[in-house]
Amino acid sequence: MANSTNSNFPLNRKDIMILIAGLCIMIIGFFVMTLDKEPFGFGFLGITLGPILVLIGIILPIFSLFKIKK
Repeated sequence: MANSTNSNFPLNRKDIMILIAGLCIMIIGFFVMTLDKEPFGFGFLGITLGPILVLIGIILPIFSLFKIKK
């Protein structure tokens, strides 16, 4: 029974990979924010690029989980 193809798990491999990719993008975004050398993180990396990456990392899994499957 352990090798059955009919699984009760609601996510397939593609959805799990998209969730992991979103998590990785969020971690990269937070790391990019720490690379900013301006005082208090007010440079391009801390104010623009890092938050955009974090936002993409949040939105990507949400859209992939709520997309309409045909």
